[in-house]
Order: sequence, then C-alpha cells, then structure tokens
Amino acid sequence: MGVSDFWSFQHFHFQQALIHNKNATVAFILPQSGTSHQRLWLLSGTGEGPFLATSLLGKGWHLRVSVVSEAAARVYPSHPCLEIKIGALGAGEKLKAAISSWPCRWVIDATHPFARKIHQELNQACSDLQQPLLRYWRPELAPGKAKLLPNLAALANENLEGKVLFLALGARELSKALLHSRASDHCMRLLPSPEALKTALTLGLSAEKIACLRPHQSKWAVEAALCRQWGCDVVLTRQSGGNNEAHWHELCEALNLQLLLLSRPPGAGFNIKELMTQISQPRNCQELCKNE
Repeated sequence: MGVSDFWSFQHFHFQQALIHNKNATVAFILPQSGTSHQRLWLLSGTGEGPFLATSLLGKGWHLRVSVVSEAAARVYPSHPCLEIKIGALGAGEKLKAAISSWPCRWVIDATHPFARKIHQELNQACSDLQQPLLRYWRPELAPGKAKLLPNLAALANENLEGKVLFLALGARELSKALLHSRASDHCMRLLPSPEALKTALTLGLSAEKIACLRPHQSKWAVEAALCRQWGCDVVLTRQSGGNNEAHWHELCEALNLQLLLLSRPPGAGFNIKELMTQISQPRNCQELCKNE
C-alpha cells in the first residue's frame, strides 16, 4: 500500500482513532496532506526547549518553536528547518486560529509545569481542532532536605520570624507570597523585564533587595553571592524540576539555607526518551527544507 493510499484508508476507517496521552489529553489522528506530515510545533521555554529542538531537527522534522520573548529565541540553534515564533499565541478562538494556520503532525506542549492556563488552553484548542497534541513533562526531582508546600497559603504556617526569605517565584506569585509570609525581610530574583520590576516595586519591596537577572544553566555564583550579601536564611522557589530547581538544592545545601518548594500542579506527560520514541521520524523533511 502506498503512502497516499494508506492515508486514504486511514481517513475512511480510522477517523475516530485516538491518541491517549499520558497527561489525559485525547486527540484525534486526522489524515493530513502535504507538508503537515513533516511539521512539528513546539511550545517551550529556555529549559529543555533548545535540546528538544536540536533533537527533533536531527530527526528531520520541519520545526516551529513558540517562545515568549526575543531573549528566549536567541538560545535556539540556527537551522534551515527551524522557524521561531515570538509572542503569546492567545487563547480561545485566537489560539485555534493560530494552530489552524500552520497544520502540523504534532503540537508539542513543553511549557513550564506551572503554566496551567497554557496547558488547559492548548488541550481545549487541540481537542476542538482534532489536532494531535503531546505533552513533555519534566521528571520530578527528589525533595531531599527541601520542604514541600502545597500552596502559597501554607507559607503562613512556616516559622520565619526574624529570618530573611529569598523569593525566586516569578512576579505573578509575589503578591500572594508576601501576603502569607511571616519573614522579617524579603529579597528576590526576577526575570529582567520592566513589568516584573514594576510589580515588585509596587508591592513595596526595596530596590536594593531585588535582582533582575536570567538564571544561567550552569553558573549560579551570582545567586550564591546575593544570598550571602542579603543574609538570607530561607529560599522559596517552585518545584519545577530541571536545572533551576537542581541548582537551588545545591546552593541551599552549600550555604546551609532552608529550601521551601511550592508543589507543582498535578499533571503528567512523556519524558524526553518517551517523547522522541512517540514522535519518530517524518517523511522527506530534508527534501522539503531544501525546496522551501
């Protein structure tokens, strides 16, 4: 049976065939024609995103990567089969229109484990469009000496009086963390954006206790120096998995700091090995890239 015959056969007999993803997303496999068989759309950040992109390009896929900023785009490799889309894709009908405008074999959700809204919007949009969707899910790290908090409200139960709390949560979580914290002083690390800095200053935090920087994948000397300079006793960050959380474990162990981790939302998906096995290889992608 030829490829075109196979897809015709699938269209007739298997329109209702399902992919049951490990994150409970259900997507229909639809027959796709033309270049969509060689395309993948990856939504990710700067954590595993560049590695996933390099691996998928190495398999021969034509890849579109969605990132939130130009800074995030710069960490991705240059490749004739790679295009970068910068900025939010929106939600609801806007998101569905964006996905429909670029048919692909798979949409891959490799966004942050705490990006609950994005996960939900992608699930809904891909389900409505019958667009196959896969989710990458970072493996959880062993908590070690860290204490897990079920939510930020639980911070109120921590004995932080007389202590300096280092917040490494992101600007969106600051207000709630400060509301429940009983620490005597606070300092924080934020991503270098005007919006994040404005949020922190609006909440009354001292400019001398705010560091705007993008975490490096391997060098955390700046964070260690800040903890020493500010006399930190406790660090609060998210149980996000990956390099960021691993570095906080190492840093707190080295400086004898208490580490509090905000528990990640429930979810599941494929690890990198499982994802690569699921995706396999496309048809004739290298020839496609030469011709486009």
